[in-house]
Amino acid sequence: MQYYTIHVLTSSEDDFARRLQPVLGQGRLIVPKKMMPIRRRGKTTQQLSPVFPGYIFIESESILGELDAYWTIRRTPGFVRFLRESSSPTPLSPRDVLLLRHFISFGDYADTSKVIFDEDDRIVVLEGPLKGLEGRIVKVNRRKGRAKVLLDMYGEQFPIDLGFEVVERVKDGGDAGNEESGAGRR
Repeated sequence: MQYYTIHVLTSSEDDFARRLQPVLGQGRLIVPKKMMPIRRRGKTTQQLSPVFPGYIFIESESILGELDAYWTIRRTPGFVRFLRESSSPTPLSPRDVLLLRHFISFGDYADTSKVIFDEDDRIVVLEGPLKGLEGRIVKVNRRKGRAKVLLDMYGEQFPIDLGFEVVERVKDGGDAGNEESGAGRR
């Protein structure tokens, strides 16, 4: 199976997928999602949003091989273009497929990561979608519980935000059953 990328109007990813899936037949539409902490007026809430805003992935043998599917996708309201170019959709490279599979491996959505900060104040990811992407983290906002990660797909780099929750480690000599967790400050 190949993975192709469809650029759609931002914030219309779910609507586009909902309209297209029944008429697509073969092929599976993928809209990777993430749970993000949103902090407004001192309160933090969780919001589900796309990992790649404005992009949908389709798993199919070949889009051009199925001309009906190709033209159905292009005529669907909200369609912008196929990536690399609309006249010749290019499948994701094996490296890009690994990145996509990283995010869809978490199920319906990628939840917030569990992290700690070491003695040098560097982020250490224990579990979640940030695991394996530590070297790509370019900015950390502890107050908002977000890490900006620099990803690359189709040879172009772009930043995305992923949420995290700080898990405090028990100090030596402390009570082992008294661990604290939360997105609080250290």
